[in-house]
Amino acid sequence: MIQPIQIRSVEIGSGVPKIIVPIVGKTQEAILAKAAEVVDMPIHMVEWRADFYDDVFDTEKALATLRKLRGALGTLPLLFTFRTKREGGEKEISMEQYTALNLAVAASGAADLIDVEVFSGDAAAKANIDGIHKAGVRVVGSNHDFSATPEKDEIVSRLRRMQEMGADIPKIAVMPKSTGDVLTLLAATAEMHEKYADRPIITMSMSAKGVVSRLSCEAFGSAMTFGAAGQASAPGQIPVEQLKQALDILHGAM
Repeated sequence: MIQPIQIRSVEIGSGVPKIIVPIVGKTQEAILAKAAEVVDMPIHMVEWRADFYDDVFDTEKALATLRKLRGALGTLPLLFTFRTKREGGEKEISMEQYTALNLAVAASGAADLIDVEVFSGDAAAKANIDGIHKAGVRVVGSNHDFSATPEKDEIVSRLRRMQEMGADIPKIAVMPKSTGDVLTLLAATAEMHEKYADRPIITMSMSAKGVVSRLSCEAFGSAMTFGAAGQASAPGQIPVEQLKQALDILHGAM
């Protein structure tokens, strides 16, 4: 039985899947300009992809930008993400730097959730998850495969591992090479949702082939989906207005 998670005024894991929009600006000015653009859109959460930010390795500057972004978003929940190069991100980072940055963000109180790459090594993942939780912040446990789609049982196994490690919201994104791969992701999502998950999960099949997974998420059990407001952060994201319309149509039919 899925227990929804309340983040500010947003309940994740019930009703229509919630829409997340990534902000991928390289400068504080660009980040805050995008925040002003998206704040009135029909979305439920903003993700700051800090690996795009030029000054991300200057922790003081990064936290200052984070606080300004938090202020600009009003009541919208904020997910902080540094996506490592290994999982499709913009910059290389050591696990020590990665952990220190995530824990500094958690301690700042300016982020509602922080993304943790669960398969970066058990010790590093545990240090991040435990430290972030100690600061009273939720964790999106993530895994990204930009080269392929694993077998269904492997996808389910990874999601279950994230749940066991304590991620509040397990998330997986995979790359399809065929329509069959998209069906594999959807089948894995349904199995996880129906048999094992006790919390919301997020899944997606990337690229144009996988767009259907971003639209049909409610039917298979994914609680959130990423939409684009200008520049996308991953292949296959579609504009927010079109995404909301599709989600509402499916929700109404169900």
